Amino acid sequence: MQQQQQLLVVAMIAVNLFLGGVEAQNFKCPERTGYFPDPVQCDAYYLCSKGDAEEKLCPDGLVFDDRDPNHERCDIPANVDCEDRTELQEPQPSKGCPRANGYYRHPDVDACDKFVNCVDGVYHELPCPPGLIYDDTASTCAWPAESRRRDCMKAKKDSLDDGFSCPDGDVLGPGGRNLPHPTFPHPDDCQKFYICRNGVQPQKGSCSAGFVYNEETFTCDDPANVPGCEKYYDEKPSGKKN
Repeated sequence: MQQQQQLLVVAMIAVNLFLGGVEAQNFKCPERTGYFPDPVQCDAYYLCSKGDAEEKLCPDGLVFDDRDPNHERCDIPANVDCEDRTELQEPQPSKGCPRANGYYRHPDVDACDKFVNCVDGVYHELPCPPGLIYDDTASTCAWPAESRRRDCMKAKKDSLDDGFSCPDGDVLGPGGRNLPHPTFPHPDDCQKFYICRNGVQPQKGSCSAGFVYNEETFTCDDPANVPGCEKYYDEKPSGKKN
């Protein structure tokens, strides 16, 4: 049985080599010298030398970047516009890797803030920066609101030790503009407030001594201008305004 499988593999390799030779013979070089894409397969290309074509193939998971015929370059699909060249070589998967090379979603569907980098079939797990999720349409980490990955829009939010987490939706500041890093009042302390970095990453904030947070202006202000906080420092002898 094992011998039959080995013979089958040898036969398949021979067929592929034969077909590749036929395709190379049929390919007409646009120029006498350079690297040119296969018309249907995005990870295949040709080296033209003196008008003769030699078929080549990118490593599995990468595709040919045809922007410069003077350079031989394979890159991840997110960086290359394959247009109508939609076919690819048969994948060479390994544990955790759909193909031998490239960036992919983490196998844990709940691990939106992690991704996989496969290099020659070797699995590498990597984290996104805090607050970001992996967007596989761009093969990079992105803010949830900017990502096309809808399955992660309801991913578990980061929260502080007091339970605060950034609310959903944009926050409009003075003039009706979206605040990129909106702030929110502390429920029990006029001097304190919360910052949502890029709208999603919570962080604690505090006004300087003598000032309190004004949720109407999103700034620290004189207590007299903030209803309910006028006597905040009168009740805190150690924090009296100078």
